[in-house]
Amino acid sequence: MAGHDHHHHFSLCFCDLMRLLWSLVVPCAYLSLLLTLVLLLLLLGLRLWLQNRRKARRAQDGGPSVAFFHPYCNAGGGGERVLWCSLRALMHRYPGVSFVVYTGDQGVTGEQILDGAWQRFNITLPRPVTFIFLRHRVLVEASSYPHFTLLGQSAGSMFLGWEALTAYIPDLYVDSMGYAFTLPIFRYLGGCKVASYVHYPTVSTDMLSVVRERNPRFNNADFISRNPVLSAVKVMYYCCFALLYGLAGSCSDVIMVNSTWTLGHILALWRSPSRTSIVYPPCDVRAFLDVPLEEEEEDEMDEGWEELGQELGNGKDGGGGGDKKCHFIVSVGQFRPEKDHRLQICAFRKLLDRKGEGPGGRESLRLVLIGGCRNQEDEERVLMLRGLCQELGVSDRVDFKLNVPFEELKRELVNATIGLHSMWNEHFGIGVVECMAAGTIVLAHKSGGPKLDIVVPYEGGQTGFLADSEDSYTAAMETILALSPSARLEIRRNARRSVERFSDQEFDACFLAAMEPLMSKLER
Repeated sequence: MAGHDHHHHFSLCFCDLMRLLWSLVVPCAYLSLLLTLVLLLLLLGLRLWLQNRRKARRAQDGGPSVAFFHPYCNAGGGGERVLWCSLRALMHRYPGVSFVVYTGDQGVTGEQILDGAWQRFNITLPRPVTFIFLRHRVLVEASSYPHFTLLGQSAGSMFLGWEALTAYIPDLYVDSMGYAFTLPIFRYLGGCKVASYVHYPTVSTDMLSVVRERNPRFNNADFISRNPVLSAVKVMYYCCFALLYGLAGSCSDVIMVNSTWTLGHILALWRSPSRTSIVYPPCDVRAFLDVPLEEEEEDEMDEGWEELGQELGNGKDGGGGGDKKCHFIVSVGQFRPEKDHRLQICAFRKLLDRKGEGPGGRESLRLVLIGGCRNQEDEERVLMLRGLCQELGVSDRVDFKLNVPFEELKRELVNATIGLHSMWNEHFGIGVVECMAAGTIVLAHKSGGPKLDIVVPYEGGQTGFLADSEDSYTAAMETILALSPSARLEIRRNARRSVERFSDQEFDACFLAAMEPLMSKLER
C-alpha cells in the first residue's frame, strides 16, 4: 500500500512539472519572438545608419571607393604582393575610384609601408592610397587563442571587421587575406558589394582527414591525435566550423582563388561555382630574366653566376657565386609553422652526413633560409630554428636572412643551385615560382599548388623535383647535385618558360576581368 501511494505521489509531481513547463512555453515563445524583432530592428537601424554614412562619405569624396582588408599589409609575404599588384592594376584601370587599405600594423606610417612594398617587391603605386590603422589586430592573432584557435580568430575577425567598417564605409569591400567572416558584416550591415581573394581555406577536407586519421601536425596536437574521443570531438568541431565558414564565404559577390588546390576546397565549402575563378598570384618573373641560363660547362656556369652576383652588388666573401665549389640551397617563405623549416634543416643535415668531409663534401653545401617575420611569435620561431641547427651541428652551414629587400632576395636566388620548399598543401607557392624564374632547380613539397599548378611538365620536359619526407628530400637534393651541367640547364630552361603564366601581366588581366562586374557598377 505504501509503495502504491509513493508511485501515485511521484505521478502527481511529474504531472505538475509538465504543467509548469507547458505553462512557460507560450511566454518563452512570445519572449523569443520579441527579442528576435528587437534584434532585427537593431540590425536594420545599424544598416540604415551605416548606409547614410556611406552616402555622405561618397558625396564628400566625389566618387566611389574600394577598401582592401589586409591586417598584415606590411608583412612582406606572397599575400602582400597580391595586395599591392591588385591596387596597382585597379588604379591604372579606374582613375576615378579612391582606394583604402585596412591594416593592423602599428608603429609605422603609410609612407613606410609603401616604401617596404617597393623594397621587397619592386612595386610602386601610381596614385596615393589611404591607410586605416586598426587598433585591435590582436583579436586575429593565433597566440590569443591557445584552444579553439580557428573559432577564436574568426570571431575576432568579425570584431576587427566591425572596427574597420565603422572607421570607413566603402562602396566595394575586398577581403584579400582570407577573413571570410568579415564578408557578411560589410555586405549586410554596410550595404557594400564584397569580393574576396582566397589564398588558403581557413578549414579544409585535408585538415579533417588529418584529425580523422589522428596524425600529429602543427595544427593537431599530440595529445589530441593520441586520444580517439578528443579526435572525434575535434572532427565535429571542424565540421560545424566548416558549415559556418561556407555560409560566410558564400556572401561574396566575386570569389577569386589562387590555385587549383584552393579552388577545389572553396567550391566544396562555399558552393558558389558561378562566382568563383582561379586568378594565379602575381610573380615578378621578369625581374629574373637577366639571370644567365646558357652556360653549358661547369666552370663557365660558375663564372656567369659570379659575374651576375657582382653586378647585383654581392660583396660577401665566400657567400656568393664566386665560391665555385659551394652549392647554395635557398628556401624562400615566411617563418610560419606550416612552412615546416624544421623539415628542411633535418633533411639538409642528412645530406651533410652523406656527403661527409673533404672536397665536394660538407663544406661545399650551404642552406640559406630567407623569409619574413610577421610578429613576435615568428621571431621566436626563428630562434627555435637556430637552436635546432645548433643541436644538429649544422649551424655553421645554415644562414637566416629575415625581411630582406627584393634585390637581396634576387641576389640569393641567383647564387642558388637548389630552391627548397617544404610546406604541406601550400595553397600556391610564389617562392617556388620565383626560384624557377631565377633559374634555380626547385625541390618542392609533393602536394597542393606546387604539385598541381607549378612543378608540372612543360611541353613534356621536367621543370623540377617533388618530395614529401626527410629521406625523399635528401635523396632529391643528392640527385640534383649529381646532375650534369647540361641536364640541370635543360630543367632550368623548362622551368623558366613554364612560369611565364604567373607573371604580373597575367595576374593584372585575370584580376581585372574578375573584378569588372563589380567595378563597372561602382562607376555608374
